[in-house]
Amino acid sequence: MSEEQQKKKKKKKRQISLLESEQAESELLPELVKRLEELEKEKKYVDIQVCPKCKSPLVRQVGSMVGDMSAHMGFTPPKYECRECGWRERLVLKATNKPTTVKDVVIMAEAKDADAERQRKRKR
Repeated sequence: MSEEQQKKKKKKKRQISLLESEQAESELLPELVKRLEELEKEKKYVDIQVCPKCKSPLVRQVGSMVGDMSAHMGFTPPKYECRECGWRERLVLKATNKPTTVKDVVIMAEAKDADAERQRKRKR
C-alpha cells in the first residue's frame, strides 16, 4: 500500500469519527432540551452546565486533588471537566429554562458583538 493510500485511509477514518461525534452530539441535545421543558412546566427553573464540545450535561468541577489547585486557592476560575468526552477547560456553557429578560438579551447581544469583533481582528 502506498503512502498516499495510507493518508487517504487515515483521513477517511478521521472524517468518520467526526461524523460519529456530531451524531452523538445531536442525540444528547434534544434530550437535554426535553428535560428543561419538563422542568419549566413544573415551574422549576434551573441552569445546567453543558460541555461545549459534545453538549453533554455530564460536566463537573475539577477538584484540587485532580489538578486544579489554583482555582481551589481562589487565583483562577474553577476548571470543569466533561465525563462524556474528557473535555477540560475553565469556561463552561449553561443551558437554562429561565425566562429571558431584556437585560439578558442585551448581555447576549454584547457578547455576540464582542465575539464578532474578535473574529474580525483574527482575520487581519
